[in-house]
Amino acid sequence: MFWVLLLLLAWAVAATACTRLCRAAVRAAAVDAGTARAHDLTLYEAAFLSGGPARVADLTLVSMARQQRLLLAHTGWATVVDPRGRDDIERSVIGAIGPEGQSRIAPVRAGAAAADAVRTLADRLVNAGLAVPDGARTTVAAGVRQVRAAALFVPAVGAVALAMPGQPDLPRTLVALWFALPLALTLSCLAIARVEVHPYSRWASPAGQRLLGALTLHTGDAGDDRTYLTSVAVRGVRAIGEPELRAAFEQRARDWPD
Repeated sequence: MFWVLLLLLAWAVAATACTRLCRAAVRAAAVDAGTARAHDLTLYEAAFLSGGPARVADLTLVSMARQQRLLLAHTGWATVVDPRGRDDIERSVIGAIGPEGQSRIAPVRAGAAAADAVRTLADRLVNAGLAVPDGARTTVAAGVRQVRAAALFVPAVGAVALAMPGQPDLPRTLVALWFALPLALTLSCLAIARVEVHPYSRWASPAGQRLLGALTLHTGDAGDDRTYLTSVAVRGVRAIGEPELRAAFEQRARDWPD
């Protein structure tokens, strides 16, 4: 009867993972329901909803570099050209570079992402119902990963139960059907999540994701520079077109992997 214990373990793992995902989806829906008014996203807001604090830092670095107020060398160094930041986030970047006016890009990015200005931006988006609250930020995406892991765990445990010598004391087909039940639960939960809460965003609420979708559809309406920076905000540094600037961020990735 050892296979019964394995079956109970499979059920426990599957039920726990599915329950966590369902609770995360309910919380996300509650955030979405509280978002009633229209909201025009700024570039910083779009960057945060797309990639979190690090994306905001990347966008700011690229924006300042394109305005020639910051030099980003292909060797992975950032040098201040204009020390006057135009907003709190730019001032955070300049502060992260330090008083010498030069620093590696990786620690600058990390320092700017952790600055008070970015936390204030995050709080504003959460209050507007566009970002997932910090305590639940990874719940939907993490819940989906847990259910996927459970969907792999259940058949693995079932195979162990069937492979053990002297086990089971019921026909093997019947035992396999018992293990098929928690597997069906996990697969059904994944299918529902795919329909109801996909894409699984770490940062944006469903309402925030809809605004991002509308933003990416109309990037060509606001001018070339705005279009370029919108692309960086939504897609990240892979949207950078200039070889020299791209090399700077590639060097940063080697210094400080995401």
